[in-house]
Amino acid sequence: MIRILLSKRLGELKWTQADLARATGIRPTTISDYYNEIAERINLNHLDLICEALDCSPTEILVREPNPEPRVRNRTGFEKPVADQRKDGE
Repeated sequence: MIRILLSKRLGELKWTQADLARATGIRPTTISDYYNEIAERINLNHLDLICEALDCSPTEILVREPNPEPRVRNRTGFEKPVADQRKDGE
């Protein structure tokens, strides 16, 4: 799952959600969705504005954590794909 660490970054800078909304022009409700990690998608333009305002890179506020259950199908079904176990040079 993808986590949005906006609350952590704002806390480090002692910014409020309202400060970020004013700085970026992004609606406060959208900032709140990102902050509370309830957004299902993030607009790339918003991500760029947020990173510019907070002087950070996307990797500092977006992280991927493994899902508890596999959600991706392999060619034979829902099983988790097996990592390539070939030795180097084969």
